[in-house]
Amino acid sequence: MATEKTNSKTVSQTQGRKGRMALYILALFVLILAAVFAYNYAFIKGQLGIGTAYGARVACSCHYVGGRDLADCEKDFEPGMEVIGLSREDEKRRVTASVPLLASATAEFREGWGCVILTESEAN
Repeated sequence: MATEKTNSKTVSQTQGRKGRMALYILALFVLILAAVFAYNYAFIKGQLGIGTAYGARVACSCHYVGGRDLADCEKDFEPGMEVIGLSREDEKRRVTASVPLLASATAEFREGWGCVILTESEAN
């Protein structure tokens, strides 16, 4: 009866190849993901701009007109708006909604007008 000898060098080479293959697959996946993001960047940025403007306006109205806490106002957001963060400036009566590095919008409460979305130059 013949017995097969396993060479420890062969086993470690096979494991090394599997590890490199997994690394190549992971790198390919990350590259494809980055390419899809780059291809859709303008669309994503536009949608985030709309979402932050909506979020700023809703949160401003909720807080300064409705008198609710800003954290409570996040309940009024539509599904999918969880990535939008809110901050307020009480001395200027403003609420800013933002997605870091991608989009930001500011709404200001004006007596008789309600909450108004500000342009970039007005917000600064």
